[in-house]
Amino acid sequence: MIKKILLSSVVTTTLLLSGCATNKGPEYDGDSYKQIKRYEIGTVLENKPIVIKDDGSGSFFGIIAGAVLGSMFGGGNARAVTALAGGAAGYYAGKEIGKANGAELTVRLDNGDTIVIVIKGKGFNKGEKIKIIRSGGKVEQVRKLED
Repeated sequence: MIKKILLSSVVTTTLLLSGCATNKGPEYDGDSYKQIKRYEIGTVLENKPIVIKDDGSGSFFGIIAGAVLGSMFGGGNARAVTALAGGAAGYYAGKEIGKANGAELTVRLDNGDTIVIVIKGKGFNKGEKIKIIRSGGKVEQVRKLED
């Protein structure tokens, strides 16, 4: 009975903490919506597929979920062992799940400079015009330039 309550609590908390935003537009981090942005226009010269490593969040949540699920099995000292094993398995699974596909783009800007940026997702095709929105040295968004 306690196991069912614990599991339903974890599921409910996860659902409550998931985002409630309904817009389908670009997503910005925390306070970055308050900052002045600059943009540059350029043409994609090269698109190299890459893998972006887990930032730690996948591993963290994997450990928690694995330990909780592992603790539901066994009794006495065995429960601690299964929780530990579950946490270790969750760490590995979360680390793998936390990886993302990305692209290393070489871009010739309209001002003549050539830059390299790394983005999540599949990237853009060679020859496409893109708009790079940045805040300081950080790339905030990259999107195809609409005609």
